[in-house]
Amino acid sequence: MGNLSARTAATAKPGRHSDGEGLILAVSKTGSRSWYLRYQLNGKRRDMALGNMADVSLAAAREKAAAARALVRAGIDPLDHLMMEEKTVPTFTSAAAQYIRSHRHGWKNRKHQRQWCATMKTYARPIIGSKPVDSIGTEDILAVLSPIWTRKTETAKRVQGRMENILDWCAARKYRDASNPARWRGHLDHLLPKPTKVSKVQHHPAMPWPALPSFMMELSSNPSISSSALRFAILTACRTGEVLGAQWSEVDIESAVWTVPADRMKAGREHRVPLTEAALDILRALPRIEGNPYIFPGARAGRPLSNMALLQIMRGMGHGVGGAKSAAVPHGFRSSFRDWCGEVSSYPREVAEAALAHVNGDKTEAAYARGDLFTKRRKLMTDWSSFCTRPPATVIDLSSRQTG
Repeated sequence: MGNLSARTAATAKPGRHSDGEGLILAVSKTGSRSWYLRYQLNGKRRDMALGNMADVSLAAAREKAAAARALVRAGIDPLDHLMMEEKTVPTFTSAAAQYIRSHRHGWKNRKHQRQWCATMKTYARPIIGSKPVDSIGTEDILAVLSPIWTRKTETAKRVQGRMENILDWCAARKYRDASNPARWRGHLDHLLPKPTKVSKVQHHPAMPWPALPSFMMELSSNPSISSSALRFAILTACRTGEVLGAQWSEVDIESAVWTVPADRMKAGREHRVPLTEAALDILRALPRIEGNPYIFPGARAGRPLSNMALLQIMRGMGHGVGGAKSAAVPHGFRSSFRDWCGEVSSYPREVAEAALAHVNGDKTEAAYARGDLFTKRRKLMTDWSSFCTRPPATVIDLSSRQTG
């Protein structure tokens, strides 16, 4: 007997409920109930859908799970076995769903999975979604990419890469031959212009670094949480998403260190941020809200500030696209910091790049640079903080003075 009964399965609250040995009942917020089996084979964990509870009873789910476990014990992947039994070539949409399901545990966060689903749903599914994967050719791929290649080049390149991965997966599963109509190198690169030829990198508008002291002084007069978050982002030179997602558990006030976990970093690796006295003052002045782990809490219970909060406060100060004072946006302060490092400070380039959590593109150089230069970065950030928080220079209008 498992952990569930027919009654508890029918009345279970939203969430995942284990019946034991990998059989799980998933209850959605809307009340729908479905079974899946979680198993591991060759060191890889996989989930196998067993059906909706409206169609598959607890007893039937247990029978399906037992049969699947027997296959696993024999070294056979139940999902592969099921596909072989069905002897059907999946549609592109079905193959994409299987690919995402089998790879999602290796992705750094759920946002990456949502982006995969969204791009395939928006761009690929309307054109090739219902086509069996063994019938998809170059013209089909071009029909997906051509309308967006010059208008949304960065998105189009992601769509191309994802379709290429999915069709490679299909070839490995023997659903189609090894030729990949979505392959870029040696194929689509002869049919479409290079992305660098049609798309220029759009840098975030940045505030000139000499303007930072005046801006910080004006910002400090605003007592809002958004103002505190923006000042903290400037002083740490971190991405806005990293700041807005910061939790109290990540901060060691005594050691003056904020440790951003790998799953919240763009490069997918942990980043230690030295906190200056000015940054610590911001943290000490913030309230801690029971039930909300975030340093910069938003209006919704248990949630952080929204992505628009920092942009809105800058717009209110006359900045942003079309702003009366400048076009600068929050993310642009990282560029302001980098410009200050290069033009004013005497710190080596690698220290500034480490402060920005940039990945070293030179693999040979990166192999020898194992440390995170934390001690040097603490000195750099202290100097940066001193610059940002110093009183702005006073400008004297000499033209109004009378000459003797």
